[in-house]
This record gives sequence, structure tokens and C-alpha cells, in this order.
Amino acid sequence: MRTVELAFRQAEAADAPALLPLIRRAYRGEESRVGWTTEADLLADGRIEMPELLDKITGSDSLVLVVEGDGLLVACCELAHRGNGLAYFGLFAVEPTLQAAGIGRQVLNEAERLARQRWSSKTMEMQVIGQRAELISWYERRGYTLTGDQRPFPLDALQPGEALRDDLYFAVLRKPLV
Repeated sequence: MRTVELAFRQAEAADAPALLPLIRRAYRGEESRVGWTTEADLLADGRIEMPELLDKITGSDSLVLVVEGDGLLVACCELAHRGNGLAYFGLFAVEPTLQAAGIGRQVLNEAERLARQRWSSKTMEMQVIGQRAELISWYERRGYTLTGDQRPFPLDALQPGEALRDDLYFAVLRKPLV
């Protein structure tokens, strides 16, 4: 498999119409089954709606990172400054047909670098659906550890759609960035 050189930039509101379908393809519906990050067996919803995505892109303490390869959108992620040296990583999506090609590792590394540079973050935190053992293992191989904290999954906030299980929760992972 050839290596794709990635270009990173901060998303603008005009990027949202392209980002929204990428995020949905990476996690929901039949298209997501091409990759390994699918949550199609857990949730049948839209993952995120446009107003929420725009809030993440334009927030004063958050940003969405656009990742392009060969001039095409291939991935994205959200970074948020939580204060006291803590940054949050989420909304991570890699084009399903390109998953397992090393793009995710590069994006995560850039997100960590950016959090250190922009906010002097000392720790990165994320939450992953607890039932996603293979995804949690992927993050653990990159230095993240489970904190033991569990957060409720917002089942009542799914729109449009539904959860396909009623036992979902978020596991919290952290990694020191220093």
C-alpha cells in the first residue's frame, strides 16, 4: 500500500458540508462496515448533526482538524481545550476505505502535537464507547490508558435514530503529553 502524504489544517465553517458525511461514513450505516471503526451494530443514528459540528468548528476553545491526502478529505478530528493542562480528543474519523493504512496514527500524533503547542496541554483525554474493545486496544497501543471512569452514553440525545443496545457507556482514556 502506498503512503499518502497528509496535510493538516483547521476547519472552517465552509468545510462542514464535506466533514459531516465523512464522519457518518466512518461510524454509521453500511458504508462504515468497509472500515474497522464501525458502530453500525451499536447505533442507528446520524452520529452528529450540522449545528453541533459547526459549534465544534467555530468554538472558542475547540477546533476541528481537517486532514487531506492527495488533495482529498481523508480524516478529521476534534480538539478541545478543557483547562488545567487538559485537552480533549474526539470526533475522530478516517475514510473507511483508507482505514488500517496508518492515517489514524498520524492524525492522532498531530492532534497531540497541536494540543501541546496551542494550549500547552499536558494530558489528552478521550471517551470511547466501552463496548469497543478493539478501538480501546488501538488507543492503548498508542499510550492511552483507561482511567476507570465511565460516563453515561446520551441515549436520549440521539437524533435522528436510536441505540441498538441499551447498555452503552463511555470509557475514559488519558495519555500524558509530556
